[in-house]
Amino acid sequence: MPTTYLVTGGAGFIGSHLTDTLLDRGDFVVALDSLSTGRLSNLDAAGHHANFRLVQGSVLDAQLVDELAHECDVIVHLAAAVGVKLIVEQPLKSLTTNIRGSEIVIEAAHRYRRKILVASTSEIYGKNSAGALAETADRILGSPTVARWAYSTSKAVDEVLCYAYHKERGLPTVVARLFNTVGPRQSASYGMVIPRLVRQALSGDTVTVFGDGTQTRCFGHVADIIDGLVRLLDHPDAIGDVFNIGSPGEISMMDLAEKIVALTASTSEVELIPYDKAYEAGFEDMQRRVPDTTKLRDLTGWSPKRTLDDILEDTIAEARLESRSSI
Repeated sequence: MPTTYLVTGGAGFIGSHLTDTLLDRGDFVVALDSLSTGRLSNLDAAGHHANFRLVQGSVLDAQLVDELAHECDVIVHLAAAVGVKLIVEQPLKSLTTNIRGSEIVIEAAHRYRRKILVASTSEIYGKNSAGALAETADRILGSPTVARWAYSTSKAVDEVLCYAYHKERGLPTVVARLFNTVGPRQSASYGMVIPRLVRQALSGDTVTVFGDGTQTRCFGHVADIIDGLVRLLDHPDAIGDVFNIGSPGEISMMDLAEKIVALTASTSEVELIPYDKAYEAGFEDMQRRVPDTTKLRDLTGWSPKRTLDDILEDTIAEARLESRSSI
């Protein structure tokens, strides 16, 4: 029996890939997106599918969200502020979207007793750089005056709402903490590091690494992340719980930049840019962010299938295609 999913942020990078996957297996999808950061081109394939409908609107529109929640069986809440650059430049908009938007969507899910999966973020862990971070790891945050930690707090509020609605009102909720997700359709416009570095290298511009370049991250291919999300949606024992989804492969930002320069055969030089010039005075970062995905693997059998080389190959190919089509 096909399921009808409401995917908020459905025209976004991750939302559009999830939409495609759900449609491919025979489900129905209603995508809600304001198109502020999502792109219609992300839905080129879905737009021709009989089981798909796009609704242009905001998760802040309570009446619209209520109507769509009533029509659907399951809600996947992906709509959120995206990218460090956007969060730093528009902190109020980011907080409103994340807190009030999630409150509206979760309330609608409760009103109609719809299962809801809420996408959270590895930013939850803040400055905790203790190695592989399990879901029970402590949150270590800086001052609320630093936009990044205010964003982390807003996503924590989303999670707390899910846990409270599940515990007190029996709402079937699932929380997925996504670590750095990369792949086709990810925009370079909001400070996403791999799309930005790839496009700099391909254009021959200086490849800019923020900070001292020793900080490390782990990157998951969007196809693997979607696989994890779908497994959580399908597994009844995921309800009421939280799961990390991400790849364990760790690389420093300087090594990443040099790898991209080599793979693109670029003549670009790599330059370090201090954080206060890249973002703003007082910006704070974390040295490491590595996911422990044992919990997801033990429940669903999930494991990432694609490597960093696969991610870079796909991102470089897409950027080259965009460059040719814009000529």
